[in-house]
Amino acid sequence: MQEKQDQEKQVCQWCLSEIIWDEEIGPETHCPHCENELGGYRSVQIGLDSDEDDDSTDSRNENEDEDWLDDEKEDLSDRYNEEEGFRGGTRSMLAAESVVQRIIDEQLEAPECPSCREYMMEAGVQTIDSGFRPTESTAIGISVVPNPFKIVWYVCPACYHTASFLSLNDREEMLNRLAEHS
Repeated sequence: MQEKQDQEKQVCQWCLSEIIWDEEIGPETHCPHCENELGGYRSVQIGLDSDEDDDSTDSRNENEDEDWLDDEKEDLSDRYNEEEGFRGGTRSMLAAESVVQRIIDEQLEAPECPSCREYMMEAGVQTIDSGFRPTESTAIGISVVPNPFKIVWYVCPACYHTASFLSLNDREEMLNRLAEHS
């Protein structure tokens, strides 16, 4: 009687929960608590020592692994295109990446994109003059930035996010203005 009760009780090696199975259903193949497979631990065999007597268990595990791989291939096939690859890039995009890298290498500054953390390319300089009314600070009596001033625009080659920064000369001018009135 004790032997029969031991057979009806099982402990999950993953979550250590006791599993009591019904006689009519039989033993569980997966833990009802953590849903991991019950039974022996799986191991990966590299193939350095191939024993003939392990072929039966290996073929069963290979079949299960092949089923899993087939499912994964179906999922990946939706996202993979032979022409474009996983990134969704074309051959022209791969060629453009080397040009982008050369452009970034020759820049004075290469800020990181705040969205995707790729280095940004300098797109151009914009002069802000007409239509801009600088705010004059009451603390220093003049505006913080000179009028006109220049903004350097950057564009991210990965996500096309744009960012702008005050030009180097205008940064220095701003610091000088602030330092004069300290």
